[in-house]
Amino acid sequence: MPEQSIMEAKRSEFDSLLLTGCMDIFQLEAEETIFSFIKEFHDSGAVIASISSSPFLLAKAGVLEGKRYTIGMTEENRQKAGVFDHSLYRDELVVTDGKIITARGRGFIRFGSEFGRALNVNFDDRWYKED
Repeated sequence: MPEQSIMEAKRSEFDSLLLTGCMDIFQLEAEETIFSFIKEFHDSGAVIASISSSPFLLAKAGVLEGKRYTIGMTEENRQKAGVFDHSLYRDELVVTDGKIITARGRGFIRFGSEFGRALNVNFDDRWYKED
């Protein structure tokens, strides 16, 4: 259970932002509070990690502008969303561009390792297997 809502969360209390995906991300497309929250993290220079369908939220917040990215969303849905620069899409499991890390859902192990490295977490990523 969450300890606080996005309305209660303060940017200054966090050093990074991790966004997970959901089954119908388009249900959130009118949630301006979410986009403002994401933009605040981006503007502060924090690491933002986004997996599965959640890079849609980054694009909607305007923080993917000029950034290479990937997403667990079909090309048809990316087109329908109307917020993506298709020339910057990469057909890869994980893409890091500056302090933004995006991943398709099945790339969760590489995504976690990349996020850990971005936060300077000390761990042995050889322990995690993609098999």
